[in-house]
Amino acid sequence: MSDQTLFEKIGGKDAVSAAVDIFYKKNLSDDRIKHFFDGLDMVKQKGHMRTFLTYAFGGLPDYPGKNMRDAHKRLVEEEGLDKEHFAAVAENLQSTLEELNVPADLIAEIMSIVASTHDDVLNL
Repeated sequence: MSDQTLFEKIGGKDAVSAAVDIFYKKNLSDDRIKHFFDGLDMVKQKGHMRTFLTYAFGGLPDYPGKNMRDAHKRLVEEEGLDKEHFAAVAENLQSTLEELNVPADLIAEIMSIVASTHDDVLNL
């Protein structure tokens, strides 16, 4: 059991897919951040997030998408993405994981991974 990746521990592809769907429902209804998603192709966005989380949780050896800094640069420079927005997204993810009854130790591990992206997402 200890040889399992975080991706496997949380339930693999189906669990990540379910989490992404709930997570974006929360983000799209959150007045603090929903404007960042205006005009986005949400099917494509969810696909990017599924791929990223799969990678971040050890389910893929490499991430084929943009790095976090490049992916969020326009949002920071043109739309004012800041630490409060990052915190709102993180809060929505944690709430999603709790809703899905992910064990607390795994949520802590996931939130640590999220925290490690802070400076790159915010282009600091």
